Amino acid sequence: MSPTDELMRLLKKLRMSGVMQTLDLRMKQATEENLAMSEFLVRLLADEVERREAKQLSARLRRASFEHAKTMEDFDFAFNGSVPKAKVLELATCAFVERHDNVFIIGPTGVGKSHLAQALGHRACRLGANVLYVGAHELLMQLRASRADASYEKRLLRLTAPDVLIVDDLGLRGLNPDESGDLYEVVRRRYEQGSTIITSNRAIEEWPPLFGNPLLASAAMDRLLHHSHILVIEGDSYRNPPPTKRRKAPGGATEAR
Repeated sequence: MSPTDELMRLLKKLRMSGVMQTLDLRMKQATEENLAMSEFLVRLLADEVERREAKQLSARLRRASFEHAKTMEDFDFAFNGSVPKAKVLELATCAFVERHDNVFIIGPTGVGKSHLAQALGHRACRLGANVLYVGAHELLMQLRASRADASYEKRLLRLTAPDVLIVDDLGLRGLNPDESGDLYEVVRRRYEQGSTIITSNRAIEEWPPLFGNPLLASAAMDRLLHHSHILVIEGDSYRNPPPTKRRKAPGGATEAR
């Protein structure tokens, strides 16, 4: 068995076979730059760490089930002056995740609520947090369906286990009694255990009537608001901007600025 074959065997046993992808390059650098053995090993192992981190990030993003690949870097803060940029960038540090705080993004359709929510989720993934994105209607449908196949507790665990749960478009319609109970159960189990990001077209004071049950509403809102950050956004829609905020795209088409 050649030294290379023996090295491959050992790397596989150590679950480090990815090192072989850059081994030749690093050996060439070591020779050309007359690197010390310790520096050679540092560079080689740094490659392996980088590969593993990239693989883990890819897995976290996949599990998050984001609707779109939205990041903080591609959010157009200049389009809408009502977006509290300083507060958003502070949240993008994801210190709120460590504190298990909640984030509410409130505003009319098209002002970038979903983009910001997913961008914060993307940042959390990059920093090592487990994230799950789900539309409010889909969340309630999943819980309703789980009763039929006796997987309710399993489904609740999937919703309550992530470090960050993003619930998009809460409040488009009122909740029936079962849905009110389900939403409360998610809120109760996540309280001070994880962060929840919620987007809604409705102002916070309009949320309690959605539950249709004053006691459930009070208990849920008390937990949601205890450790929370509220972003209120107004202004024009990114999807249908006024003429003054449109520009010509390559090819002559018109797009939002």
